[in-house]
Amino acid sequence: MDKQNVQENAPDSGTNFPAGGPPQYPTAAFQGPPGHPVYPGPQIGYPGPQAGYPGPQAGYSYPPAGYSGAGPVGFPVEQQPMYNQPGRPAQVLWMPVPLPPPDCPPGLEYLSQIDQILVHQQIELLEVITGFETNNKYKIKNSLGQMIYFAVEDTDFCTRNCCGSSRPFTIRILDNLNREVMTLQRPLACDSCCCPCCLQEIEIHAPPGIPVGYVNQMWHPCLPKFTVKNERREDILKIIGPCLVCSCCADVDFEIKSLDEENVVGKISKQWTGFVREAFTDADNFGIQFPLDLDVKIKAVMLGACFLIDFMYFEKSGGNK
Repeated sequence: MDKQNVQENAPDSGTNFPAGGPPQYPTAAFQGPPGHPVYPGPQIGYPGPQAGYPGPQAGYSYPPAGYSGAGPVGFPVEQQPMYNQPGRPAQVLWMPVPLPPPDCPPGLEYLSQIDQILVHQQIELLEVITGFETNNKYKIKNSLGQMIYFAVEDTDFCTRNCCGSSRPFTIRILDNLNREVMTLQRPLACDSCCCPCCLQEIEIHAPPGIPVGYVNQMWHPCLPKFTVKNERREDILKIIGPCLVCSCCADVDFEIKSLDEENVVGKISKQWTGFVREAFTDADNFGIQFPLDLDVKIKAVMLGACFLIDFMYFEKSGGNK
């Protein structure tokens, strides 16, 4: 039914309706009663459309076939999740941006609201097929599975394939707007327990160029041990791993402890991902737990510690793990 026919059949303003009976308006293309060309919108407490609802009002244009602009069912358009961000995989739900706490470096406000981080390394098919080491990529999520950051390694081909897991690297951490909010830098150093000098270190910058903390390996003949430091290189926490770092059929926990090593305040866990993935790829999953009220800068340093632990103990490919 076109607009002209609908308007010709529309009731006049003086039309009388049966007592107690609602007006029987035509179907979806109805233009609205005279004098009310625009639907005013639901009022507070409005229970929803009633029987005989006239449908779209004047000026309403139907979306073309195949229109995909609306959000998923249950999500109003203005609250639609941030899907398909530039440079990001499709169908990704990002964590809403919280209000930043005082003295919070830009981009770290996400960490102020969480006490757990999930780090999922992506499988690189080119690396699996050819055996050549490629730049690592990671999805960083909260406990609800919402994306917080996307991390990508920035290392040249020769360094990756000549130095292997001992290579120096730069990892750039991006937010949902593709802004670099953190930079992790690992210099080339010795990773042998037989050599107590020139041990492993990683620097965490947030934003890039401004250091917020460091993670330094401590020499120990048996245990993996690290010291977590703030931007002034003051010791804040310690990280201690198991004597035997083996990820066969079980998670591997690196405990986050107080400086006196008496209290456990969190952990970094390398999660078991199944025999096939563990045997044929070096793509690992990690979980990081820490106190909710921990300084956001130290939370960022914990994220850097996770990457350092990954490269030192779990980055070796395939059967070399």
